[in-house]
Amino acid sequence: MVRAIMNTGRLFVPLLAGASLRDRMIASIGALIGIGFVGLVCTSLFPSSMPWIVAPMGASAVLLFAVPASPLAQPWSIAGGNVVSAIVGVIVAWACPDPAIAAAVAVSLAILTMSLLRCLHPPGGAAALSAVLGGYALFSAHMIDFLIVVLVNSLLMVGIGWLFHRFSGHSYPHRAKPVEGKVLPPTPASGLLMDDIDAALDDLGETFDISREDLALLLDRAEVHAAEREKN
Repeated sequence: MVRAIMNTGRLFVPLLAGASLRDRMIASIGALIGIGFVGLVCTSLFPSSMPWIVAPMGASAVLLFAVPASPLAQPWSIAGGNVVSAIVGVIVAWACPDPAIAAAVAVSLAILTMSLLRCLHPPGGAAALSAVLGGYALFSAHMIDFLIVVLVNSLLMVGIGWLFHRFSGHSYPHRAKPVEGKVLPPTPASGLLMDDIDAALDDLGETFDISREDLALLLDRAEVHAAEREKN
């Protein structure tokens, strides 16, 4: 019975490397504060005829508070990705009367535009889709309202995330840096260079949700632990 319970419990182990129950609790509290703060501010700023929050903010909150080290969760990714995608969605909705085609084109162009502007953010696809499904391009006033809400929502979310992570123990905006009190050796045992990491990434042909700098730092720390294990 105990073993069955333990096996069931493994189903709830986070899939993300390095994730812990503490981090998930912090993420939950952060999302509560973030969405609550955005809601309180925007309901007081915007008239009742305007939406006070857009659905992509829920997904942005997951990235911002659950994986603040992700390149997809950084300030420019959140603010730029959401706003740029919303603009793309509005333009596509205005230019394409067929909602099914417009939805596909909007998300496709949003990914391309965010990639070119270095602000790739998954909720941006939802922002582009919301513009199409909401038909905001049909009325210029509603179009402007939608873009304003996306912009204000995104900036407020980034602001509360920056403040929250001052106390969460995570760096935000994230910067790869050695662990405090744990100095790395001056030269890694394997002699890995950033060019080697880039070459390995090219070999795999996949995109990973981790920065090159964090990956290099992770490999250096792994080498330290491997050296300590060999000594023992």
